[in-house]
Amino acid sequence: SFNDRIFVGGGMGASFSRYTDFVSVSPIIGYRVSQRFAPGIGLQYRYTSYKTFNPKLTTDDYGVSLFARFTVYGPLFLHAEFEHLNYEFPGSVPGETLRKDFNSLLAGGGFFQPVGRRAGFFAVILYNFSYQNSYNYSYYPYSSPIILRVGITAGF
Repeated sequence: SFNDRIFVGGGMGASFSRYTDFVSVSPIIGYRVSQRFAPGIGLQYRYTSYKTFNPKLTTDDYGVSLFARFTVYGPLFLHAEFEHLNYEFPGSVPGETLRKDFNSLLAGGGFFQPVGRRAGFFAVILYNFSYQNSYNYSYYPYSSPIILRVGITAGF
């Protein structure tokens, strides 16, 4: 049935240091077209607090992505994604922030481990083909072309 093919889930992340605090939430919803193929949509919110600025500076990032997963064998799957991210970063004036849009094409693979009948844990490693190094005081939303995600889903 239609309801049996829908899955929801996502991931959460956090990092705390003496330089920055970072929290992210990324819910997803998808539809299992077949036993092996599942496209979906994801949302993303990231909060960052920069402690090295005076006064302390916080930023908020918002994004949406379209993804597709194809099960290769057993728990292993391929993952492709297009992400649009509107991100905020420190400006040149103290306390100032600026916003930019950034599109990323991501691809990689992952592992899905069922936990119970309709839930599971996933881990995905992706390569960002749109990655750009931050240079000349430019800020980009990712500090590395490698992105690691872990999370849970229900119904997948």
